[in-house]
Amino acid sequence: MAEERSRRVFLSTSAALSAVALTGVPAGAEQPGDRGPGGSLAPQRPDAELRAILREIDEHRIEATVRRLAAFGTRHTLSSQTDPVRGIGAARDWIFAELTKSAERSGGRMKVELQSYVQPPAPPRIPVATTITNVVATLRGSTTPEQVHVVSGHYDSRCSDPLDAVKDAPGADDDASGVAVSMELARVFATRRPASTIVFVAVAGEEQGLFGARHLATLYKTAGTNVRAMFTNDIVGSSRADDGTRDPRTIRLFAEGVPTSETPAQADIRRAVGGENDSPSRQLARFVRSVAENDATGMSVRVIYRRDRYLRGGDHIPFLEQGYPAARFTEPHEDFAHQHQDVRVENGKQFGDLPEFCDFPFIARVARVNAATLWSLATAPGAPEDVRIRTNQLTNDTDLVWRRGTEPDLAGYEVVWRETTEAEWTHVIGVGDRTEAKVDLSKDNVFFGVRAVGKNGRRGPVAFPTPLS
Repeated sequence: MAEERSRRVFLSTSAALSAVALTGVPAGAEQPGDRGPGGSLAPQRPDAELRAILREIDEHRIEATVRRLAAFGTRHTLSSQTDPVRGIGAARDWIFAELTKSAERSGGRMKVELQSYVQPPAPPRIPVATTITNVVATLRGSTTPEQVHVVSGHYDSRCSDPLDAVKDAPGADDDASGVAVSMELARVFATRRPASTIVFVAVAGEEQGLFGARHLATLYKTAGTNVRAMFTNDIVGSSRADDGTRDPRTIRLFAEGVPTSETPAQADIRRAVGGENDSPSRQLARFVRSVAENDATGMSVRVIYRRDRYLRGGDHIPFLEQGYPAARFTEPHEDFAHQHQDVRVENGKQFGDLPEFCDFPFIARVARVNAATLWSLATAPGAPEDVRIRTNQLTNDTDLVWRRGTEPDLAGYEVVWRETTEAEWTHVIGVGDRTEAKVDLSKDNVFFGVRAVGKNGRRGPVAFPTPLS
């Protein structure tokens, strides 16, 4: 019995004092109902600053944005780029003008650009060379601007025929709703000073093959940009399913397990340690739930263990291809009569992606989930780097090591763990401002992670360790 108990004690006296300072829980202390070292891991509650940000999100502005985008008639990628009132060019110019207005409130910290390139013919959906333009608003971080977080929606639309650039394609839900989220967050965040950089994007070319997002992700990768997280909001406009039932307090978050960019060597390690559920994107999804599922957002986040919907894809995938953590927000149930459909009435039923089928209070709550996530990411230290488990000796202990971050507001670190059958991290142990920890618990039986803690008390995403011989 004494030996079993010793397996739950693993910190030195000095580290234990650090743990109390960081978490208020003595190292190794067990909470009622817990099994093993550490205290129960609790969600990060929104503070007064974050609550004030969330209150500023305006559903009426979101509604106005969705209706204005739908009013361009079509925003098909192959539609007119010069017509001042109809087509993707008119929508592009309006988005740019609105984001510029938001940037004017930032004191020069937010820059807006039209990011264009000519896409060569790419059959079947790009039959001729076509200019594709992303509208990008970058809010530079105040202390760690090199850490970048991206939120996007796609402003192109389509009707039943993916090559029909003439017929009406209002695209209210798919995806004026996601663009409205990105634009509203740009407006609200413009007057704030996040520690890290946040980028608000409206991409084009999604319906033709994710072209705008792929261009953006490639530019970031080529430049060596440290993209810590990317979220696409695609089809976030309605809480009503095709059978008429509603789920107005849930948003789905799609997060891949096995990384899209995984190399054969990385796959060997994943299989050896059982890391199928611990990709950077899954850690990002767990972070979203910890900071954005609360009374301030009014939403529940349903994490789906898939890269995207069944056999479908979105603008987060090009970021996954480049090795960046990314995930997709989508409404809880889709109504396919109001996606990718010609506007028409058949047998008394209205088809088409029209604004009257959107739920604007719901979109505002989705925006609050995004805001809580992005603000929490951009004001906390990033996930630790080079987190490893020493494997040079066979022991029933677990020795974790990592590289100290360079953030000026870094206070220390916490080790988290969970049973292998648990979906979420369940236990947390503060270890102070150290770069190693010995846990008297076998790495064979549970999963471990490490996360950083800022001086403001905010925790960053968890990093999953790899073996160190």
